[in-house]
Amino acid sequence: MLEIRFHGRGGQGTVLAAKILADAVLLAGKAECMAIPEFGVERRGAPVTAYARISSGKILLRSRIYEPDAVVLMDPTVAAGADIVKGLKPGGALVLNTEAPLETLEARYPGFKLYAVPARRIAIDNKLGPVSAPMVNTAMVGAVCAIFSLADPASVEKAIRDNVPSRHDANALAARQAAAAVLWRQPCPS
Repeated sequence: MLEIRFHGRGGQGTVLAAKILADAVLLAGKAECMAIPEFGVERRGAPVTAYARISSGKILLRSRIYEPDAVVLMDPTVAAGADIVKGLKPGGALVLNTEAPLETLEARYPGFKLYAVPARRIAIDNKLGPVSAPMVNTAMVGAVCAIFSLADPASVEKAIRDNVPSRHDANALAARQAAAAVLWRQPCPS
């Protein structure tokens, strides 16, 4: 089972990203998937968490994910106020919306597989939301699907078209661009 925790901010589409991912996995027919939103008194800009479980068998567990295999960080500013790697399994994957050099990320997050996705720039280039708060969710889903080989591009695009209320072509393009733009690095051996 692959368990993924998403961290973002209200209004970025973090919960929708988990839903799009689940739908893309199901459409690809490779595995079962469940999106689990976590709701509270969120407001635009407040930290938000969502989860996804992916398994080749039936998924019976329906709780939040405390020890994920991967963490997806939709907004880098969330990392300043939260321990985003809390519970992340040793050697787990950290998928970050950033253009920071991988060397800088290694120093900050030692021992994890690191994936850098220029989702903010991709969203801005595709005019997905305002420059001050671009919608990075579809770009991050495209990257996550590519990183973990969860769904083919056609399934990702269909899931986007089924779930995103507008700008289908731009969102699908953002997902494809992010999938192609991921930079990664394995953890250094101890």
